Amino acid sequence: MLPQEIIRKKRDGMALSDGEIAAFIAGLTSGSVSEGQAAAFAMAVFFKGMTIDERVALTRAMTSSGATLDWRDANLPGPILDKHSTGGVGDNVSLMLAPMLAACGAFTPMISGRGLGHTGGTLDKLDSIPGYVSQPDLARFRRVVAEAGCAIIGQTNDLAPADKRLYAIRDVTATVESIPLITASILSKKLAAGLQGLAMDVKTGSGAFMPTLDEARDLARSIANVAFGAGLPTISFITDMNEPLASAAGNALEVLNAVDYLTGKKRDERLHAVTRELGAQLLALGGVAADAGEGGTKLDDALASGAAAERFERMVAMLGGPANFLTCAQSVLPAAPTVAAAPPVRNGFVISIDTRAVGMAVVALGGGRARASDSIDPSVGFSRLAGVGEEVAADSPLALVHARSVTDAEMATRALNAAYRIGEAPPARTNAVIERIVGAAP
Repeated sequence: MLPQEIIRKKRDGMALSDGEIAAFIAGLTSGSVSEGQAAAFAMAVFFKGMTIDERVALTRAMTSSGATLDWRDANLPGPILDKHSTGGVGDNVSLMLAPMLAACGAFTPMISGRGLGHTGGTLDKLDSIPGYVSQPDLARFRRVVAEAGCAIIGQTNDLAPADKRLYAIRDVTATVESIPLITASILSKKLAAGLQGLAMDVKTGSGAFMPTLDEARDLARSIANVAFGAGLPTISFITDMNEPLASAAGNALEVLNAVDYLTGKKRDERLHAVTRELGAQLLALGGVAADAGEGGTKLDDALASGAAAERFERMVAMLGGPANFLTCAQSVLPAAPTVAAAPPVRNGFVISIDTRAVGMAVVALGGGRARASDSIDPSVGFSRLAGVGEEVAADSPLALVHARSVTDAEMATRALNAAYRIGEAPPARTNAVIERIVGAAP
């Protein structure tokens, strides 16, 4: 099948067959499909879309473009479960949820990504831990999952290589936002990891990739239904990103926030609500719990007993980090030379937050990327971020700014004040988890 004929067919709005999609992705993997042809294909899909059947075929073709993990020979005594988020600000759920699931008897081979734009990336957070190997070989990955119950790593060259090539092309051709391509990109990596259950967290709001609820629903339904068609039981969640999820934003600061969460020193309310809900539903989906209520109780017990914290520390050590990370995190993680309070321009209650602007303020401090090739400073960002409804004043600042200089801290304080809207009375609180969508046949 000629690539140009497949492109022509999709350009004209016709549905592609499983064979045509498989042939195109095989050519993308081998190199016989050129970058120009891949770009044209992505643009045709962007404008003409794909049916659910086409999305399933694309996902399967991209999954089979490289190695796939089969955990049956490991004889693991629990299901293979994972979650994925579309990303936001202060979204460090993965750092806590993976070891919590492991402590409850599940196994979590989590393949995560790096941040781009205003969103933080899980791998960037973990890279702030000295010695942590975020891209190990597959043998080490399998060993850590089997022994620690979880391993959080980046995409390797072995897993879904067609996705890696297509995503790089989408990134420079303004086709990243295509829901069929987003769906196949996410699910191909998850299927390659050998999952038996997935929780998909689609963010909506001012700090989300999908800012409107309708856009978030479209993506959540696409992922749940395509995953169902590809044989992966999945629940999609729509969660609120109209304020940072954690009270920290910035790589090392979010790791410290996760350590505080796991050890019980401090748990942000909305962060806990999302983490617990995703985990409870996953445990029920994987058969570890009879229902979400029992799943939530198991997660609570894993936190209270210290079992989840122990799993996290074991994972960090097995992937090259300090053996006693939970007790030495504060001293070994990179720290910014300047820490300053960011007072509000007026006293009152936080009415709303432009969450994307908060994320971009982290980028401006040096803690994020404008381009995938940019380097980052893991020490900078914000801690003690005020949430919607909190009272702020000179002695109750918007946040603590962690910066490379006083000038940078002052710049970040101005950015925060521009992002925060302060009023005379607190607004009504909203739920962090908005909807759940279970996959079904089209």
